[in-house]
Amino acid sequence: MLDLKPFIREVPDFPQPGIVFKDITPLLTNGPAWQQVIDQLVERYRNKIDIILGIESRGFIFGSALAYALGCGHALVRKPGKLPAATFAASYELEYGTDTLEMHQDAFPPNSRVLLIDDLLATGGTAQAALSLAEKLQAHIIEAAFLIELSFLGGRERLAPHAVFSFIRYDGE
Repeated sequence: MLDLKPFIREVPDFPQPGIVFKDITPLLTNGPAWQQVIDQLVERYRNKIDIILGIESRGFIFGSALAYALGCGHALVRKPGKLPAATFAASYELEYGTDTLEMHQDAFPPNSRVLLIDDLLATGGTAQAALSLAEKLQAHIIEAAFLIELSFLGGRERLAPHAVFSFIRYDGE
């Protein structure tokens, strides 16, 4: 098993001063590391989910690969105005304002077993909004999965009572 943390590049002051951006592209470009992530997700979720709900945009990368490997569907959560059919919307707070996410109203059948997936869990606002969209379709949320978790920002607690899985945790800034 590869230690995945060395495949995460830290970029200081991006996208603004004081932020240390966790860049996943080195992991994505390393075949064995990328394969390990998907293989472990396949093992964890095989026969447990009906649909993967990927959050724009890096959640699409993980969600697509995993959906293909599991033979299940992949629904999308996007920024406003990006989905062509009728949508549900959920707004959430950011440190500097609010943002909104949308999901098709027919993204998956009611009572589907859903896995939410994205690259990074920080404060949990984006994931919480996506979960609220899934709940509008009476989803049975199996778990919320992330490559990286910035545990010091409390996102896991914000997503309670939903279970959270992450590969890499950063416990301090």
